[in-house]
Amino acid sequence: MASATEIDAMRRALQLARGGPRGLNPQVGAVILSPTGDVLAEGFHRGAGTPHAEVDALSQLPPGAAAGATAVVTLEPCNHTGRTGPCAVALLEAGVSRVVYALDDPTDAASGGAARLRSAGVDVESGVERDAAAALVHDWTHLQRTGRPVVTVKWAQSLDGRAAADDGTSQWITGPDARRDVHLRRAAADAIIAGTGTVRADDPALTARAEDGSLLENQPVPVVIGESEVAPDAAVHRHPHPVILARTRDLFVVLADLGARGIQRVFVEGGPTLASSFLRAGLADEVLVYVAPVLLGGSRLALGDIGVSTIADARRLRVTRIETLGDDLLVVAHPHETTPDPHGDA
Repeated sequence: MASATEIDAMRRALQLARGGPRGLNPQVGAVILSPTGDVLAEGFHRGAGTPHAEVDALSQLPPGAAAGATAVVTLEPCNHTGRTGPCAVALLEAGVSRVVYALDDPTDAASGGAARLRSAGVDVESGVERDAAAALVHDWTHLQRTGRPVVTVKWAQSLDGRAAADDGTSQWITGPDARRDVHLRRAAADAIIAGTGTVRADDPALTARAEDGSLLENQPVPVVIGESEVAPDAAVHRHPHPVILARTRDLFVVLADLGARGIQRVFVEGGPTLASSFLRAGLADEVLVYVAPVLLGGSRLALGDIGVSTIADARRLRVTRIETLGDDLLVVAHPHETTPDPHGDA
């Protein structure tokens, strides 16, 4: 059983892991403890091609300093050679006598480090702070399993299910609290997706902004889906990140391409047509609906055809959270076949 010192070290390793970049590799942190429980070194994975967390921590120690030490790591030490060597071997060569880790590596290529360490006589314990570690790498794990990012589909609507008035005006259906929440969620995503129709009609910046209009620190990569041209002077071209123009209507192709780029989570905010397309294709892992206490009537529905022709085909969702945002409501839901996001609907 892990000691209180090791549990504290794991929590510190999780903090360190969050400092690493999101992408094709998981965020991982490590702490090296002396036989008496003192912290000898800390490390985290700083990006593709750089030393993994365990090696990053070991590199801060002189040769032999880790003999008899305990390595506390958020993810099972890897057992494969890629751009860097196996972390399991690095720990063995450093003379570490005990390894405590949180989460088994879910990939076939890199798993097996724990077994390799045990076979060499190292005391190995797994599952320490497993839930926190799983939440940290949830999006990466989803990418490894499916080959595509986690997809959040968002829309705002009136109480009677309209996205706009009959003349097409839609700005400020919801209030400032809801809009603030949307921008924070944009900032938490790796990419934001809109369709060419929305870009032509509304000229959105696709940025994450504070209430004063300034840009938040984290900005999602803008992605525009569709076969139509995007005007050279469109606001999206002034985004801090170069826009990805996906000139196809095949959402599976788009998401596979984004996954190959290391994009782990996307925020779909492109109007009723695009939202309906993701839902119809069964690609929504999370649904966010901002409901304003207004009535608009008319034909501008928040959703279009999602492939439901009879009540038996209804897309059943599990509501996981309802939040009051000023005068508005936020409903967070997940398809029944999709595992809810352990980040707490972030």
